[in-house]
Amino acid sequence: MENTFKALVIEQENEGLNLEVKEMEPSDLPDDDVLIKVKYSGINYKDGLAAHPDGKIVNQYPFIPGIDLAGEVVLSKDERYKKGDAVIVTSYELGVSHFGGYSEYASVPSEWIVPLPAGLTLRESMILGTAGFTAALSIQRLEENGLNPERGSVLVTGATGGVGSIAIALLKKKGYHVVASTGKLSEEAYLHQLGADEVIDREAVYNGTLKNLSKQKWAGAIDPVGGEPLASLLSQIKYRGSVAVSGLTAGVKVPTTVFPFILRGVSLLGIDSVYCPMEERKNVWERLSTDLKPNRLNDFIFKEVTLEALPELLPSVLKSHHRGRILVNIDD
Repeated sequence: MENTFKALVIEQENEGLNLEVKEMEPSDLPDDDVLIKVKYSGINYKDGLAAHPDGKIVNQYPFIPGIDLAGEVVLSKDERYKKGDAVIVTSYELGVSHFGGYSEYASVPSEWIVPLPAGLTLRESMILGTAGFTAALSIQRLEENGLNPERGSVLVTGATGGVGSIAIALLKKKGYHVVASTGKLSEEAYLHQLGADEVIDREAVYNGTLKNLSKQKWAGAIDPVGGEPLASLLSQIKYRGSVAVSGLTAGVKVPTTVFPFILRGVSLLGIDSVYCPMEERKNVWERLSTDLKPNRLNDFIFKEVTLEALPELLPSVLKSHHRGRILVNIDD
């Protein structure tokens, strides 16, 4: 390992935060089981929160954010991992209360590590990242609850975001009829390119009026949006259908009734990618390298950036000005 390395550091500055790429020393990192030379990371909603003074993600400064990373093992106290092993780390406390992936080196507990599946490269794993893992976990939970292509159409809300865009491609790969809901109809061609069979305006799902029950439209749904749109969506799910919810961009309150659940047998499945058990986590990543792997992963990349671009870019993430994924090339 080099005597110094680069990392994006967030520090408190008066009432705000200062983001700067700085030279760090190995002793600045946590003393954990495995030291990783980071090759790639990605940008997620939580990373945007970490860069915001009111984000309520980071509690102690200075801090290195980044909730995703993929790279190669440099040193290991755990005999399961050897120098040169390709690995993925997402979720747990990475980039939240533990120094994260926006760094040329990261030191992490071995219990957080997933060996890179044979069907993925390090770069591909971070094109997918937490967003892809969440989308795949959503599909797995929906299928475990009875969803299959014969049941009918599957709705994806927040379709141009990281989870939504990848979910479209994964569902299409498995033969589902996919309906994409978005507030950005200007991106209709992009969503069809990913695999959406239909693209609808988000107001077709929620127009500001909530009903106890509405016309049954979809066999299942992947929802990274939450809030009142989720309440409206639940009223439109077909008998014994399911909704996998993983986000809250529309808010945390879901003003629904019991009617979809007791009259139509609808299931609301909570998707937690953070503390997903390791056995299931490895299985989902294996599926992302095999039966769920999208055919054209590069289609998800909105842009590829280096560490030096992050101080300006991260604060804009919460404003949703981009589509798909932003890949961070740490090793460039």
